[in-house]
This record gives sequence, structure tokens and C-alpha cells, in this order.
Amino acid sequence: MKLSVQKLYESFLQRFPQMIPCSEELSAAFETIVGCYAQGGKLLVCGNGGSAADTEHIVGELMKKYLCKRPLRTDLVEKIRALGIDNADYLASHLEQPLMAISLVSQTSLLTAIANDTSADMIFAQQVLGYGKPGDVLLALSTSGNSPNILNAINVARALDMTTIGFTGEGGGAILPLCTITIRVPGSITPDIQELHLPIYHLLCAMVEEEFFGCSS
Repeated sequence: MKLSVQKLYESFLQRFPQMIPCSEELSAAFETIVGCYAQGGKLLVCGNGGSAADTEHIVGELMKKYLCKRPLRTDLVEKIRALGIDNADYLASHLEQPLMAISLVSQTSLLTAIANDTSADMIFAQQVLGYGKPGDVLLALSTSGNSPNILNAINVARALDMTTIGFTGEGGGAILPLCTITIRVPGSITPDIQELHLPIYHLLCAMVEEEFFGCSS
């Protein structure tokens, strides 16, 4: 972990001391996501209700700039310019290097087709099967830890040799023995749990971005 990343982590624990019991899992989640991206992998994210909104939020922070500038790779800039198009410099200067992440809650036609033709509890599992590969990471958010569609997605990810990270409440629920890493925030009701999930994924997005793009260095 870079010094600048460590500072982000320590600042978070100072602001949210109630998360200190989760510090080991937070570090493990960071290392897992960094390792995934370093090997060319991607992050798949899913959740229900408010956690579905969190899913979109996470992907939005990863696929473009969050806190750091993410200039395009030099070789890609040169390839764009070599196309001879009029707006090559505009494209090169306005594109940002992504950290690949896919929200599994966004494909309306696919979600409804799976729910209607197969079963509603397979809406995420089917997508994990389609998108996932060994070395990828599934980030699954469930305040109860017991959502059947989340559990099915986790088990498919396990079968594909993916790493699984669960966000849930203090009880853990059924995902606890299934996930590679489970971050259990101190809360037992949905709003309290979701309020703590947000700063956690903001932290992880900031730490991962800092590791690769170094805006604080």
C-alpha cells in the first residue's frame, strides 16, 4: 500500500472509528480489487433497492475520474491521432482511463427477461455467468446478507473462481460463509447499514484510484 493510500485509509478510520473492527476486511478488499485490476480483471457489482443505487454509484466512481486525473495512455493517444480524424485531440483530452466495473442492476431488458423467462432470483447469477471470469471480483451488497438473488450470484462467482466481496450488516447473514471477504458494518436496520456502506465504497474507490493514478503524489 502506497503512503498516500495509507493516509486515505487512516483518515477514514479517524472519521469513522466505528469501522475500526472492519479494518482488516477493508484492507483485504482493497488489495483484492487492486490485484484484480493489475491483472486486467474487472469488478461486477450488484445489490437490491437502495443497494442497487449504491451499485450504480460505485461503478460511476470507477469508470471515470473520481478524485484523480486519469489521462489516457500515451499509446492510445497516438493511435487516436493516427486515425487522422478532426477531433482527435479533443477525444484524447476528454477520455479518462477507466477502472473496469459493470453494474448488474442496469440492464432493464435483460433483467426483466431473466425474471420472466427463468426466475427473478437469477437476475444477477445469469449475468455473473456471462460477464465473469477467473480473477474477476464480484462486489455484492445486501443489508440482510440473505437476499436469494445475491446468494445465487455469489455462488456462480465462486464456481467461476472469482473473488467475492460482501457488504452487509453486523449479523452477516447467509453471505458470511460464502464470500471471500465480508465487510460487516455496525448496524442492524437497513438505513443505518446503507449509511455506512457509502463511505466504505467511497474509501475503496479513492484508495484504488490513488494506487493506480496517484493524484496525491
